[in-house]
Amino acid sequence: MRRDLFEEEHLLFQETVREFMTREVVPHHDRWEKDGIVPREVWKKAGEIGVFGFGVPEEHGGAGIKDFRYNVVITEEVMRIGATGLGFSLHNDVMAPYFVDLTDEDQKARWLPGFASGELITAVAMTEPGAGSDLQGIRTTARREGDHYVLNGQKTFITNGINSDLVVVVAKTDPEAGARGVSLLVVERGMEGFGRGRNLDKIGMHAQDTAELFFDDVRVPVANLLGGQEGQGFFQLMANLPQERLSIAVMAIASAETVLAQTIEYCRSRTAFGRSIGSFQNTRFVLAELDTEVEIARHYVDRCVVALNAGELSAVDAAKAKWWTTELQNKVIDRCLQLHGGYGYMMDYPVAKAWIDSRVQTIYGGTTEIMKEIIGRSFGF
Repeated sequence: MRRDLFEEEHLLFQETVREFMTREVVPHHDRWEKDGIVPREVWKKAGEIGVFGFGVPEEHGGAGIKDFRYNVVITEEVMRIGATGLGFSLHNDVMAPYFVDLTDEDQKARWLPGFASGELITAVAMTEPGAGSDLQGIRTTARREGDHYVLNGQKTFITNGINSDLVVVVAKTDPEAGARGVSLLVVERGMEGFGRGRNLDKIGMHAQDTAELFFDDVRVPVANLLGGQEGQGFFQLMANLPQERLSIAVMAIASAETVLAQTIEYCRSRTAFGRSIGSFQNTRFVLAELDTEVEIARHYVDRCVVALNAGELSAVDAAKAKWWTTELQNKVIDRCLQLHGGYGYMMDYPVAKAWIDSRVQTIYGGTTEIMKEIIGRSFGF
């Protein structure tokens, strides 16, 4: 079916992003995988072509356009080349609402120009060694002393954890108030007591820096409190999670489409028993099933993007998109690897890297089980 999500300006932007990826990312990503990190220079180059901060006001260096379709373009181009090391989607899709919508004028002036230029890389620190999906179980605290908060705690699995300059830290400012005692503080690179642990050794996404963060009596200015009021952090997080989960769904379906297209081409050229493996009924049936499911999922995700732009995307809609597409991504890539036979297990073939990289998709941003719980609660049982 014809896809009608994008307009001419999005397609023109797509050409720009694709050319950038071909020139600045494709030749180097294998090396970044070995290094375990993407150089900061790439972020600055991406900022020069306007990849970051569409919703950032023009006076602060952005485009002043709130249209998630531009974010979709970037994510799809990243997944088209399998460049999972780039933390652009976290910066653009997840962090932008915090820095654009929850900042006061002074904070905007301090942070948004660098956000849009790629000079200030962002991250969010929610997960702790003992608290993942249960955000109310966090133990990081921020005790107010005059014009500062004294921040103590530990975070883990933080994407952009090594490269980040601005980290939105989820902390308890009132440990006795439950969900109403959580606040969001922006910790800046170089603050005394702010430390970074090792760049974590993951089974996939090797070029993406994922780190442990430590806060030991970090004195964070009260001026770095997001939203202007203590105790609103939990609700601010909940309000922004649907966009984060949609971002993951966009990534999932783009990855599935890419690997499926590569596998169809492989099945045309690979021969067995004197003919292409694509001519066997089992191969055709597997590909037919995958192609159908991917296309149906694609149209649901596109509809979610339209709903987000209209301010109508619900937490339940986003949860459906997130769990279904990420589970489908893993299914599609696993079956495509099987169709590659022994070659699918070789890292020379893109399907092998995609298979490894995709596994985390059903975990971060809320596990499949948590997504189903969100949907199930909506029934009012």
